[in-house]
Amino acid sequence: MEHFTRKKLKKHQFLVQSGSSVQNDYFVLSGLLKAYYTNDEGKEHILQFAMEDWWVTDYQAYFKRIKATTDIDCLEDCEVLCLSLQNRDKLCADLQKIEHFFRVKSNLGYIALQRRILSLLDRDAKGRYEELKTLYPSLLQRVPKTILAAYLGVSRETLSRLS
Repeated sequence: MEHFTRKKLKKHQFLVQSGSSVQNDYFVLSGLLKAYYTNDEGKEHILQFAMEDWWVTDYQAYFKRIKATTDIDCLEDCEVLCLSLQNRDKLCADLQKIEHFFRVKSNLGYIALQRRILSLLDRDAKGRYEELKTLYPSLLQRVPKTILAAYLGVSRETLSRLS
């Protein structure tokens, strides 16, 4: 635990902001966050949600030490554990099981990302909604319908017809 710091955030507070440095990977102890990208036209594209026991950050900015391209904000009051890249590297060097843990975590993240991309490419709105409902049923109770609709790439009205 000495490698982590705790951080508490309020609903609507940013954990990461586009254009800023990203010093940490975050493990969610409580609450719910959304990670999203806003394009030049101002359209918001939700990349992921993060709830209890999930990890979230702008990984490109975290690992490559560049400015964030995504925003991460709190949909609920949150508490997270913050892990710097330096402390992550130190943990991995000292403990083989931790290095294995992060490798498995990364692999599962790649799988989830691939599944999300394929779902967006290959499924209609109903199929994307059904997949979300199957994989993450608790999200439907915690995320406002307008935000769920944006995640699924549909209007709120379309989501209401699907649910």
